[in-house]
Amino acid sequence: MTHLRTRFAPSPTGYIHVGNVRAALFPWLLARQQQGTFILRIEDTDQTRFVDGATDLIMDSLKWLGITWDEGPDIGGPRGPYTQTQRKDHYLAWAQKLIDKGLAYADPYSPEEVAAFRAEARAQKKPFLYRDYRPANPPKWDGSQPLRFKVTSPKRYTWQDPVMGELSAGPEALDDFILIKSDGLPTYNFAHIVDDYEMGVTHVIRGLEYISSIPKYLSLYEALDIEPPVLACLPHIMAPDGRKKLGKRDGAKSVTEYRTDGILPEAMLNFLATLGWNDGTEQEIFSREELIEKFSLSRVQRSGARFDETRLLWMNGQWLRRLDIDDLYQRAAPFWGKAAATADESYKKQVLALVQDRLKTLSELPAMTEYFFTDPAVDEALLTTNKQLKKLSSDQKVSLLEAALAKLTIVTPENWTEDHLQEALNQLLIETEQKPGILFSLIRIVTTWAPFSPQLNQTLALLGKERVLQLIRQGIDVIASQD
Repeated sequence: MTHLRTRFAPSPTGYIHVGNVRAALFPWLLARQQQGTFILRIEDTDQTRFVDGATDLIMDSLKWLGITWDEGPDIGGPRGPYTQTQRKDHYLAWAQKLIDKGLAYADPYSPEEVAAFRAEARAQKKPFLYRDYRPANPPKWDGSQPLRFKVTSPKRYTWQDPVMGELSAGPEALDDFILIKSDGLPTYNFAHIVDDYEMGVTHVIRGLEYISSIPKYLSLYEALDIEPPVLACLPHIMAPDGRKKLGKRDGAKSVTEYRTDGILPEAMLNFLATLGWNDGTEQEIFSREELIEKFSLSRVQRSGARFDETRLLWMNGQWLRRLDIDDLYQRAAPFWGKAAATADESYKKQVLALVQDRLKTLSELPAMTEYFFTDPAVDEALLTTNKQLKKLSSDQKVSLLEAALAKLTIVTPENWTEDHLQEALNQLLIETEQKPGILFSLIRIVTTWAPFSPQLNQTLALLGKERVLQLIRQGIDVIASQD
């Protein structure tokens, strides 16, 4: 059986977004599952779009996600170089083979001449094909002009795509195309075919946007006497409305942004793997090991997968709950607010354990925990936006808080625990003849001044008796001053 070799070949033109990552993830999963080789190749021949530092950013993003490579520009390998601008002599050698066969020619036309050809075809109401205007006696190619591939016998091609099924295209899909540009660098259409062959790539997995170009790739494989690898096209990741391909304008953020927002790499990997793929079950949460074990191209859907950030946040919350507290503490380190900077590690871990089930991203940590480390800023709007509390007068609210203050004052320090506090709160409900939605909400607001908080007895236990009593007194003063 042939040793499976896949690759990811990004262009260093900026940040790597979610669509790029899925194009790396699927071939990586396949290589890891089959004990194959995964290659990282940098396709930088379009120097007009080159962004300095983009290669490092791409590699850092992949490493964060755990997508590692066996051969690449940073670690080398037996089939290098793995950066296209370092492989110019390889492309020139293959280009010369085509010239020698009479299958490539120097393109002498100016942009103005090509524009005239297009206008002529349009006037004749026929599609523009470069091969219809091919020069009869092209000059010898000296590298100063583009080098074009010469289609000698246009025909129908049929091929099997593991995702999209059997596909075919007729002669109208074939045309002369540029192999080497006038700057001496190859086009993608030429370079990737040479690179994949020399690097022994057996499976090329990329986006659906390449599917219309496959017939001309097949004609070039044939001209070079190269057996094509398996060619698989992945359906697009669609914008949230499901109507078009996801782009930067639709929220296709960089992987770095999601990392900064507190998304876990496990969640992002899980989310992207299940965008357009499933294992045939209802399972949604997959570990890296499970994805490697269960992945197959045959289970990739043919239709586009809608990008749903709400689902990503839900999935991230699921992964946050799976972490043990020490692991969570380490990952949360960059996300604490200033108020927690000098807090004791043990106390911070207790706070983390309390909010862990509510966290969707690590970036929510400061807003969700600030009141555990400093006196919260009073937000009186919380008293009026609560539908049930809004019905109470200031005197009624003060009366309830005074009853709570009296009840909690008699709880001894040694009994200031979650269980004893819940018992005291339950007794307070009976004594005040109030509903939990009113009484507990009121106490929670004046002790945290936050829209949400963990269970009340847990919050009070962690805040400590003296601080809770002080906050309730301050709450009474705030409400009393409203009249």
